[in-house]
Amino acid sequence: MSNSLSQSGARPIIPALGNLWAVLEPLSWLILRVTTGILMMPHGAGKLFGMFGGYGLEGTGGYFDSIGIHPGYLFALLVGLLEFFGGAMLVLGLLTRPVAAAVVVFMTVAFFIHLPNGYAWINAGVEMPIMWGMLALSVLIRGGGRFSLDRKLGVEF
Repeated sequence: MSNSLSQSGARPIIPALGNLWAVLEPLSWLILRVTTGILMMPHGAGKLFGMFGGYGLEGTGGYFDSIGIHPGYLFALLVGLLEFFGGAMLVLGLLTRPVAAAVVVFMTVAFFIHLPNGYAWINAGVEMPIMWGMLALSVLIRGGGRFSLDRKLGVEF
């Protein structure tokens, strides 16, 4: 068994699971990167197209204008494109680090926008910007990984 458990000297409590973890470990980064991208895409679809309960470009742009982010329409477009198409690029592992860096910047701004609302996302607090920011930071640090188009094309930014 050549996984992180065996390398740390730890024994699995249920030995049969050690073999399962060893088989699945190479897929763990792929699962995290793909899930992050897939879950970002509906947010962008809401901003761009009004899907999934979103307000579309006009509504999102108006909201951005109302909180002092000008021009709201332009920033709604940029954020929507990042979430929708950037999410798809994370799924594919294409330009992974540049996309992740843009998400980190966006989530840093979102953190400060949501900070007056406290922590809990149920009150529009900072919980989700922190989570999305940390996921993006992890992807930025690690890159696309073994199962990415970046790796297939031989480019890691």
